[in-house]
Amino acid sequence: MSETDISQFSFEQALTALEEVVQQLESGDVPLDQSISLYERGEQLRKHCQSRLDDAQARIEKIVTDSSGSAASTVPFDSDGQ
Repeated sequence: MSETDISQFSFEQALTALEEVVQQLESGDVPLDQSISLYERGEQLRKHCQSRLDDAQARIEKIVTDSSGSAASTVPFDSDGQ
């Protein structure tokens, strides 16, 4: 997949691509110019993964019920440690 496809990656796809970039860079067998391109792609993939994680965290909420058992409100998932 090309660099322009990153925005369409799922978290898992982006993470796998990022792991591949890291492996290539760690191998030391990549010419300098390609290493720079790989690093730039890795940074784009990292940002995409972070964005997907931030979005998921924003959606993870715990439903707080009122005395009748109805959903009264939501609070961030980690607000009270549960």
